[in-house]
Formats: sequence, C-alpha cells, structure tokens
Amino acid sequence: MPDAVMLFTAGLGTRMGDLTRERPKPLIEVAGRALVDHALDQVAAVAPNRIVANLHYRPDQMRRHLEAVPGLRFSDETETILETGGGLKAAVPLFGSGPVFTLNTDAIWTGPSPLVTLRDHWAAKMEGLLLLIPRAAATAHTGPGDFDIDGTGRIGRGRALVYTGAAILRTEDLERIEEKVFSLNRLWDRMISRGGLYGCVHHGGWCDVGRPEAIPLAEALLAEASHG
Repeated sequence: MPDAVMLFTAGLGTRMGDLTRERPKPLIEVAGRALVDHALDQVAAVAPNRIVANLHYRPDQMRRHLEAVPGLRFSDETETILETGGGLKAAVPLFGSGPVFTLNTDAIWTGPSPLVTLRDHWAAKMEGLLLLIPRAAATAHTGPGDFDIDGTGRIGRGRALVYTGAAILRTEDLERIEEKVFSLNRLWDRMISRGGLYGCVHHGGWCDVGRPEAIPLAEALLAEASHG
C-alpha cells in the first residue's frame, strides 16, 4: 500500500496567461484558497508518511508556501523542468521503494476523496492505477477523453474517460526509461503493453483548472457541493 505522495507543482502554467506572470500556477486561488492547498486537503485524507513536491517556476514562492507542511520534502528542478515522468523519476530517492500516489495540483474535486478511492481499489497485481471520470462529467476539460476501460479494470488509450490527475504508480520501470525529461505517458504506455495499467472511476465532481475561465466553474462546483 502506498505511503508517499508526489505533488506536481513545477509546471509553468502558461495557459493561465497573466495569472502566472508573477506566481506559480499552484498558488492561483480558487474560492479563496491556493490550488495546492485544495490538493493538500486530498493528501490529508490518506495521511502519507512522505510528501514530495517538485519545484521549477518561481521556486522560492512554492517553498515559502509549503515549508510548514509536515513531512513534505522538495525535489529541485529549477535548472531543468523534467515533466511529469522525469519529475517522478528524479524524486524516487526521496520516496524509497514501493508504489506512490501522484497528484496534479491544477484540479478541484468534490465527492469521495480521490486518493482514498485509489487506495481502496489498489491491488498487488497492478503496475499502475489511474483515477478517471466520464468525459461528460469532466468540467472545463477540452478535447476528447484519454482512456477506455474493460471489464477487468484494465485500461487502454481511448475517448470515454478523462484522466483526473490522480494515480498510484509503481516506480521501478522508470529506471528503464533513459531520457531525463519525459511525460508519465511514456510509463503508462509501457504498463499498457503488459496489461498492467488499471483504472477506477471518480464518483463526484472534478474541474480541470487549466485556464482562467475554469476558475469560476471550479468555484461553482465547490459551492454546489457545500450546499448539497
């Protein structure tokens, strides 16, 4: 069972325009709180022993904001941003062996805790487990879905379900990817080829906060949940 979380906080946030001119994307506020603080709410639900956040854009701001989080360590990518796969690979020494939760910090969730859902569905046979949501329920998401799922829970590339940014991943295979900078898609495709990548569905609300126009949609989602 995973007892560590990788928070992806290094992105440039270029799609946010002026909102990220002077601050990193995870510090953009939704409903009066930074996106990364909404993500930390989800992390708290599984009480991990270790949390790692990667740093690149305006790292001093991220350090100041997160330095008081118990058990959190930083993976420094200030020299070169490593993307999600490379970032996770670089952070492995901070986690130790075993599977790890990974969580993007540019989404808002309502309903069941995403990391608890993943934990409850995790099984030893899995190389990876991604939390997905039906395309029609993916607020502010543009484009098609990412995956399809079969009757066994295995997933492959498709259009029915959108990846929500939360997962449990085994990290051993990262060492077999020679590149330093790469997307987690590289790791997922290797898992898919072996039938080792699984999915489960989030039965709640989810908003992709990737663009400025998504912020009011995310706030409306939170408001609806608080009055539900």
